[in-house]
Amino acid sequence: MLLTLRDVTKSYTTVEGRLEILRGIDLDLDAGESVALTGESGSGKSTLLHLAAGLDRADAGEIVSSGLSLARLDDKGRAEYRRRSVGLVFQQFNLIPSLDVAANISFHAKLAGRHDPAWESELVALLGVETLLSRYPEQLSGGQQQRVAIGRTLAAKPPLVLADEPTGNLDEATGDAVLSVMLSLTKSAGAALLMVTHSLRLAGKLDRRVHLHRGKIA
Repeated sequence: MLLTLRDVTKSYTTVEGRLEILRGIDLDLDAGESVALTGESGSGKSTLLHLAAGLDRADAGEIVSSGLSLARLDDKGRAEYRRRSVGLVFQQFNLIPSLDVAANISFHAKLAGRHDPAWESELVALLGVETLLSRYPEQLSGGQQQRVAIGRTLAAKPPLVLADEPTGNLDEATGDAVLSVMLSLTKSAGAALLMVTHSLRLAGKLDRRVHLHRGKIA
């Protein structure tokens, strides 16, 4: 398994006391597999994604990703894990305004030491952004920005792709097209995809669905 969670719990301290977010989560994700993570707001979907990305620490339980036990990593180790093993896609795009499309796409791959011009050229063609390489993010539509964000993520060849409502800011037709490309590319690259979505329609396009309810898998 590429990603394994065993009895993972997470809570936060609020003014009203301890708030349990995740309560004993077990989840497996294999290479080449796509899994939709669904559930009502506050069910813990984004929290689970953040834990898998090493952006936060679990209170208890075990998370193993790409052979690494995340609980055993310090801050530097988790940053290195994200740089080398994880690709993140958010609905906010998070492109670098001062870089053109070509530089945005290659940015993470260069940081990870996996810059592959041939693979990037293939991504650019598959994503349909060949004519946009010299443009800057502010000159792109939302759909174009999301395609570039996906290209930036996949250019680094991460074994694990974590996506939080990646088509949430797009209209239905554009969102479907972007998701289709992302699914095709992650599968062809042998990467695992874990995607948070509120849409059961979009969830149905992935290999399987995991539903969270009040911090547990329903």
